[in-house]
Order: sequence, then structure tokens, then C-alpha cells
Amino acid sequence: MEARLRAINLPIWQGDIIEPKPLGGGITNVNFIVEDAGNKYVVRIGDDIPEHQVMRFNELAASRAAFAVGLSPEVIYSEPGVLVLAFIESHTLSEADVRKPEMLQRILPLLRRCHHDIATELCGPVLMFWVFHVLRDYAHSLDEKNSHWCGKLPELLAKAEKLEQAVGSIDIVFSHNDLLPANLLDDGDRLWLIDWDYAGFNSPLFDIGGLASNNGLDEKAENWLLENYFERPVDSDLWRRYSAMKCASLLRETMWSMVSEHFSTLDFDYPGYTQENLARFDLAYDDFKNI
Repeated sequence: MEARLRAINLPIWQGDIIEPKPLGGGITNVNFIVEDAGNKYVVRIGDDIPEHQVMRFNELAASRAAFAVGLSPEVIYSEPGVLVLAFIESHTLSEADVRKPEMLQRILPLLRRCHHDIATELCGPVLMFWVFHVLRDYAHSLDEKNSHWCGKLPELLAKAEKLEQAVGSIDIVFSHNDLLPANLLDDGDRLWLIDWDYAGFNSPLFDIGGLASNNGLDEKAENWLLENYFERPVDSDLWRRYSAMKCASLLRETMWSMVSEHFSTLDFDYPGYTQENLARFDLAYDDFKNI
């Protein structure tokens, strides 16, 4: 109710009656659709989330830069804890959508533009997203909460250390870092990339690995992505470094959910989400060990 009232009382509305309609799918923010003066808007309500290293100044800077390069909807208004964006009439992609070869051909240039164009439009301070720091920080948070996952942490951190060593030296680009299918929209003519909560400078391998792990891409599709992104054949070194980062992206999603079990107040099955992603991580790590 508090989030809805915040959406209603924003100073930008022209109409006398504002009726925010809940927009499903978000597991970090509370989102609404608002119609006002003949236009539609998305209102995102959410304060900083330090335990997830989500800082709204960073999300705002990334959102503005993403709009400037034509990747994301326009930022209409912002204030602490509130972001209002232009609404895009579109279809939200599913995992099955993303796996289609013709869709991957459309997603790849979107990814390259994210990595190579957004940095030219960024203004002010922004964050770096290094997944292995995030994993260690999550472990500290879980330990402080005396989480029921504490007994699992030494094993997970040992695996994370091996993955970080395997990734090795990296190129740095500005990355989205949360390539769930729900963050890709298709308006019939073009794709949009939304929700920049976790954006920051990172290795391009994290976004590629996250796209693959979050959408169940098979090895053929992964090879196609790597070959066309880097414009060269995929050798054993690149495949190992990529596989390590893909595992890290799955471990991050797993530990994100573990932490959310303790901190989030949203109505979402975090324990189930944890188990689902832990199983996916275990399978991917087993594959990585055999490379």
C-alpha cells in the first residue's frame, strides 16, 4: 500500500485520479503501470538495497545512458526510491523465445551496443560489478544472519575461488549483469533492454554467460554467441574462461536468492528459487570441471 501511495502522489501527474496497476514480474522492486493524460508509464518503487549492492543513483545513470543510445525507455522522472519510465507496448520474452536462433541474432547486437555504446553516455559516478566480490559479500551477509545456508558456504566459496582463477584477466565493458528473459522486450519492430539495477563495469563474459545460463542455451548456441561476439573461432582458452564465468553467474543468482530469503519483503518463493538455481549451478560446475 505504501508503494502504491508513493506512485499516486508523484508531482508529475496531470490528471485528478491516478490508479496505479501492479506490474508483475519484478523480484527486486514494486512496479506499477500508470495512465495519465493519454500516456502510459512504468513506475518503479525501490530504495537502495545495500545487501545486493543495488544503488539507485547507479540505476538512474545507467537507465539514462541506455536511453541515450536507444536501448531502453526514456526516464521521465526520478526521486529517491522512485523511477518513472515511458511504457513500451511489447511482448516480454520467455526463455523459449530467447533460445530461438533468430532471436539470438537480434539479441547479440543489443548486447554489443550495451557493452560498447553506453559508456560514452554515462554521467557521474557508476559502479563496478565484479561477481566474485559480490559472492564473497553475500557470504558475509549470510554469515551475519546465521543463515541455514552457512554450512554450505565454505564449499561454494572454494568453488568460486577456482572459477575466479579460471576467468583470469578480463576486458572491461559496461554490462547489464541481469540478463533474465523478463528484461528483454520485443515491440514487434525492435528489442529493448530494461531494468538496470545491477548495471556496472564488468567482463563481457558475464553477460554472455548470464544470457546462456538464465535461458537454458545449449552448447551450439553458446558457441555461436561467443564466435559472433568476439568475431573469431572459440578456442579452448576462451571456452574455459567463459564456462567459469557462466558458473559464476549461476552461483551469483543462487546466493542472491539465499540472501533475499533473509532481507526481501516481496511476495516471492525465494527458497524455491534458491534450490532451482543451486541445481543449475551444480550441473554447470560439473561440466566446468570436465573441461
